[in-house]
Amino acid sequence: MWCGVMPAATTKFREDGDLDPAENERCFGIQMDAGCDGLIVCGSLGEGPMLTLAEKLELLRIAKSTANGKPVLMTVAAASTAESCDIAKAAAKVGADGLMIVPSLVYFTDRRETLDTLRAVVEAGDLPAMIYSNRVAYKVDVTPDMMEDLASDARFVAIKESCDDIRRTTEIINRLGDRYDVFTGVDNLAFEALAVGAIGWVAGLVVAFPRETVAIYRLMKAGRAKEALSIYRWFRPLLDLDVSRYLVQNIKLAEVHAIQSNDRVRLPRQPLQGAERQRVEKVIADALATRPQLPSFV
Repeated sequence: MWCGVMPAATTKFREDGDLDPAENERCFGIQMDAGCDGLIVCGSLGEGPMLTLAEKLELLRIAKSTANGKPVLMTVAAASTAESCDIAKAAAKVGADGLMIVPSLVYFTDRRETLDTLRAVVEAGDLPAMIYSNRVAYKVDVTPDMMEDLASDARFVAIKESCDDIRRTTEIINRLGDRYDVFTGVDNLAFEALAVGAIGWVAGLVVAFPRETVAIYRLMKAGRAKEALSIYRWFRPLLDLDVSRYLVQNIKLAEVHAIQSNDRVRLPRQPLQGAERQRVEKVIADALATRPQLPSFV
């Protein structure tokens, strides 16, 4: 149902801290112009837990108006199942094409609790859903066994696999064949995951470097792995910025330099400063200075 590069979009704020509709629209448009295959709003990179429901729905509307008919997913990630269900219902009413569901943000659910939460949320929204499996960040692992338990509900269509173990992609495919659209959710494992069968990439650095991200994906799908690997090796220091407690600040700083946006964030986050800002800016500057030429078909 879904495939390709789907940015986990950042959220842009004005100096007063409110949403910046115009800048969000501009940045979403950059992704679409580069050939991305959809948008995912209000995720971890989008600072979803720091947004009100009204703000989430506004971002969803902006994304829908910018996506040119491509799928726009709302991330559902809340402390309680009840709140997650409310988000799912509201997103469906506004016209979301699907949901990306995080089982639990605060409480580390067990197997029964995880499955019941996922089922409750997908029932509330009654939309196609991507299951976000990220035992590193959220301490809840949606295993292939659990994916098999959920497979009887056709609304679960995709997996964002972010367990940080590249073997998991093959395990899912061996166990479940093509039942789920398998996406990689770890930027610096993307080449490896695409090489073993993932059909999509929920990407982070794409918001600053969309054409390079799309190029890697399209080259891999065209069987041109050597060319994709060359770009990926150049990209790798940037992609490492996604695997950090400061991923939001890192990636927004990349947007400052690559697409002339800003790095305003919601408290308690604050923009990088001092030696850490200098380190990240050097990574970005080095990449911009050596940016590869992309194949013409991209």
